[in-house]
Amino acid sequence: MCRFMIYKGRESMVLSDLLTKPAHSIINQSFDSRLRLDMRNPINGDGFGVGYYTASNKPCIFRAITPAWNNVNLNNLSDCTEASLVFGHVRASTQGVLSETNCHPFSYGKVMFMHNGGISQFNHMKKKLVNHLEEQFFLYIQGSTDSECCFALFLDTLYKMGYDPGNFETKFTHSVLRKALVTTIELIKEWQTQTTDEPSLMNFAVTDGESVVVSRYITSKTDEAASLHFSTGSKFFEYEPGLFKMERLNRSQDVIFVASEPLTFERGDWICVPTNTLITITKNNTILMHPIEDEFYDGGVNERSAGLAMSKGLMGGVPTKNSHRMDDKSSEDEVDSTLADVPPLSREGRRASNDAAVF
Repeated sequence: MCRFMIYKGRESMVLSDLLTKPAHSIINQSFDSRLRLDMRNPINGDGFGVGYYTASNKPCIFRAITPAWNNVNLNNLSDCTEASLVFGHVRASTQGVLSETNCHPFSYGKVMFMHNGGISQFNHMKKKLVNHLEEQFFLYIQGSTDSECCFALFLDTLYKMGYDPGNFETKFTHSVLRKALVTTIELIKEWQTQTTDEPSLMNFAVTDGESVVVSRYITSKTDEAASLHFSTGSKFFEYEPGLFKMERLNRSQDVIFVASEPLTFERGDWICVPTNTLITITKNNTILMHPIEDEFYDGGVNERSAGLAMSKGLMGGVPTKNSHRMDDKSSEDEVDSTLADVPPLSREGRRASNDAAVF
């Protein structure tokens, strides 16, 4: 399955320091399955995409169907491009054929969107989704993935809330983006649960170039969602070739990452987002967490199973410093024990409070 990474900072960073240099970057995760917590799943070789914003707040997106680790243009682009907001995505296809139109991130106007997960029995509920859309958003769909249809639904939701996503002059707030994403999840949940009992995994990421909203969500009360982590600090730097870490000189949040899997080898660098929770990065780099309180929310008090997410290659934790040098013959028991060492509630970063957490 897919992996994504988000960087938002007060200063621009060279894309290579985010995408290609770190030993556990999403590009290297896509190439070397030995970096994964569960090594039984396939590599992410079905295309990739990178999105960032210009000074005029217009999204620039580079997507390709070649494996990310073998794309010379990506290396050249990464070495000479700086940005303060970056979306990166590597794909292992579950819906749709191998084509650039099926690669993430997607964009419309100044809005960018990515998805990690999958909508169960999507072909059986797709008609309900497209029938719900205004024509302009139905015509936007060019590919054949559940993810792009979910983005079209998000755009339609914004439009019906009174915000035209195609107009670059439209002003969004993080609250508007969050409300639209929750509504999008509610609609998909309604149609999916009418079709099948198999859970859908909806780790969505959306931005307008200023604020970012990311969901970690599953239509289940007993399973963990696809993994999601975040990290904040004052500086992200390379201390040894290929090894990066987050520096915290004070409580400032000058550098913020959200990622399917941690990008560094320091457990203390990363906080796990609880299942069925939204994380918001405001325009001013304040981080907020809001639980999605519906029939699948358990208040963070129950132990959830990681089995479903692991079976789909969607569960990742903090790697060890030697994980990228692991022998090919490392046993599955050694891999499974990595996850077993982390208590379930700690693995999910759970909190009993229903109030939004501020970081």
